[in-house]
Amino acid sequence: MWQTIIGLISISQELLIRLIFSMLLSIGLGLVIGFIYKHTNRGINYEASFLSTLVLLAPIVNIVMLFIQGDLVLSLGLVGSLSIIRFRTPIKDTRDMVFVFWSIATGLGTGTFNNVTVIIGNLIITIAILVLYYIDYGLPMNSQYVLVLTGTKSFTELHLAGIIGAYTSRTYVRSHQVKEGVWERVLEIDFPKDNLAAADQLVAELEKLDGLIEVSLLAPQLALPM
Repeated sequence: MWQTIIGLISISQELLIRLIFSMLLSIGLGLVIGFIYKHTNRGINYEASFLSTLVLLAPIVNIVMLFIQGDLVLSLGLVGSLSIIRFRTPIKDTRDMVFVFWSIATGLGTGTFNNVTVIIGNLIITIAILVLYYIDYGLPMNSQYVLVLTGTKSFTELHLAGIIGAYTSRTYVRSHQVKEGVWERVLEIDFPKDNLAAADQLVAELEKLDGLIEVSLLAPQLALPM
């Protein structure tokens, strides 16, 4: 009886080595994916738990693929079980979705023993991500801000436009309101990235004007580094 049970659960040494190697490879590549995500992340919504998710997702998918191994019944059962689970965790950045899919693809590759393809693919993707990161691909050439000014009616707006234009590369008036002798103007402005002190210089120059009551310089959400 015991020999029968041992015979049912025993596997060949070659298959055992392949299973262990695929698991270790998926964990190792998951650690690489997590390191690349942490190193290239520019956003303010970084979460350590998401980093752990990227590392663990690859070996988990690897285990799932080892379970299936071409079995149609198991694959259909897996699809049915996943349809019951509702994932309500929102992905705040589309870049996070790319890393999630990368980790899943890695687990799929190691789970089907396509180790060479997975290693080469991960190497190419890593190089591509690092190149895009170091060349600042997709980042705007200018630093975008929102300038909110509050002043009195007696203030000369032409003088104000001349001061702002001297420090910015682009100025666009978003809104202008006047109420009880006080006006408020909201402007979208761009500072050249090679002149990081322009924002401080502009605010200091505007504070010297007697007609201004309040000066606020804000960074819009889309302009924050992601």
